Amino acid sequence: KCYILAGVTPMKNVGMANYMKNKVPGMDVPDEIIKRLKGVPKDQASEEGIKIALEQIEEFKTMKGVAGVHLMAIEWEHKVPEIAERAKVLPRPVV
Repeated sequence: KCYILAGVTPMKNVGMANYMKNKVPGMDVPDEIIKRLKGVPKDQASEEGIKIALEQIEEFKTMKGVAGVHLMAIEWEHKVPEIAERAKVLPRPVV
C-alpha cells in the first residue's frame, strides 16, 4: 500500500501547455486544456492556467489514495503560495 503525491504544473500560457504536451515525456496535457488556454486573451492566460491547476487540485482532493499535491510552478515559483492558498491547502495539516 502506498499513497500518491500528485504533481500539478500551472500553465502560464498555451505555448507552455503545448511544450509540456509535446516535449516532456510522460506529461499528459489534454487537448481540452490547450483549447481552453487558446480561448482566452493572452493577458488572461496565466490566470486561466491557475484556475485549471486549482480545478485539478480539487479533483485530486477527492481521489482515494492521493495524499497531497506537489505544485511545480516552473519559473513561476512565486505563485506557489497564492495557488496553495486559493486551493485551500494551507496551512499544511499537522501529522
